[in-house]
Amino acid sequence: MPDPTHEYDYVVVGGGTAGSVIASRLTEDPSVRVAVIEGGPSDVDRPDVLTLRRWMGLLGGELDYDYPTTEQPRGNSHIRHSRARVLGGCSSHNTLIAFKPLPSDWDEWEANGAEGWGAAAMDPYFSKLRNNIVPVDRKDRNAIARDFVDAAQSALGVPRVEGFNNKPFEDGVGFFDLAYHPEDNKRSSASVAYLHPFLDRPNLHLMLETWAYRLELEGTRARGVHVRTKDGEEVLVRATREVLVCAGAVDTPRLLMHSGIGPARDLEALGIPVALDLPGVGENLLDHPESVIVWETDGPIPENSAMDSDAGLFVKRDPEHAGPDLMFHFYQIPFTDNPERLGYERPAHGVSMTPNIPKPRSRGRLFLTSADPAVKPSLDFRYFTDEDDYDGRTLVDGIRIAREIAKTEPLAGWLTREVCPGPDVVSDEDLSEYARKVAHTVYHPAGTCKMGAAEDELAVVTPDLKIKGLEGIRIADASVFPTMTAVNPMIGVLMVGEKCAELLVRPTAAPGGAA
Repeated sequence: MPDPTHEYDYVVVGGGTAGSVIASRLTEDPSVRVAVIEGGPSDVDRPDVLTLRRWMGLLGGELDYDYPTTEQPRGNSHIRHSRARVLGGCSSHNTLIAFKPLPSDWDEWEANGAEGWGAAAMDPYFSKLRNNIVPVDRKDRNAIARDFVDAAQSALGVPRVEGFNNKPFEDGVGFFDLAYHPEDNKRSSASVAYLHPFLDRPNLHLMLETWAYRLELEGTRARGVHVRTKDGEEVLVRATREVLVCAGAVDTPRLLMHSGIGPARDLEALGIPVALDLPGVGENLLDHPESVIVWETDGPIPENSAMDSDAGLFVKRDPEHAGPDLMFHFYQIPFTDNPERLGYERPAHGVSMTPNIPKPRSRGRLFLTSADPAVKPSLDFRYFTDEDDYDGRTLVDGIRIAREIAKTEPLAGWLTREVCPGPDVVSDEDLSEYARKVAHTVYHPAGTCKMGAAEDELAVVTPDLKIKGLEGIRIADASVFPTMTAVNPMIGVLMVGEKCAELLVRPTAAPGGAA
């Protein structure tokens, strides 16, 4: 039940992927009162949200915060970053591709100062997840996607993977694991798995369509958060124990900076009073950029699918690299939104392969341009600006590998022509220019409040997820990633939520869940 005094033990800012986990776990104790501040509406009884295959219809719509990107001299300046405005956050909006982060991902975090977050400590959290994580169901395995898997295995000699989460991998091709219910194509999002079964808990209070715009600080202690309700009422929601910021890699640093927590010089220039000079807020902006190569098919593709991008490929080009260094999604649609800007035309029927950079070396920055919390922050991903052009070269390699797969049966029999970049684009220079100009995002922003050692000047949170220099506040979402996971990050965010909940419930718990 709502508290008329707006005072709770914990206030969770963001009812998204990690926030849903934390709110659910904390309210398992009936004596603990939790408020969840969520900017969007409920996803309950929303088939447009809950039906996984309808995900593309959510992009740019009423449930999307839709953040633009700043000018990208070496990339695509038209990229828009979809961030979900609905209960469940981006797990209510994305394709629910579900990869447990690889051991090399977690160990890289620990090497970057996230003590206690190595693979051995983190692995047990995967088994705690409530989501229904299963390989794409047999009935959803489209014939052309099956033939892509066969062709990639033949062309590249990579292993066929049935269940990417069964054991760590460095390369392989197969159908993804998804967090969904195959019988009705319903999402097993964070909200469906962690909140829907428990909405009747009297100690769980959801404040929906409520915007958090400033933290309430008393000295160095966070006491709550200022919010604006759907009706325009401004309320201070107080936390007697802790505030847990789970607003994502865009809105978490945005909220911190509007609360005076961030790079002092930047805040002062906007007239925002500085509460804590924390230079790492908004830095280390990460993403998984990918490009696209499109083929026309000889007629329509069979209709069955889980979400139109059900299979994928991982390649390890560099034997010295930890884990895969090139990834592909296989889309059962002609994904030509960005190529059309360069003059390409969308074929009536087609498929796409999207070379993706698992471990990009470019780093961007998120920053404010106004003291008004309603003004969107600027996102400068600095795509393809790494010093030795590793990111750009990875996409060129990806296009060449995609062409090898397309020439290989049984996939080759479906394809009539390469639409874009087209068979005449062959030099490294021309492929690079094409790949970068039509690059898009798979909506994986991360890293903007990175976790690290106390002595790391650009670390925002310490390994217990507490904001350095403050009390009574933690961050748990993709913004704390020190480095990007090689795989799609949603499961990593859920596991961050599980670990945060355990840190709150059992603060003396050893890493990995052992008492």
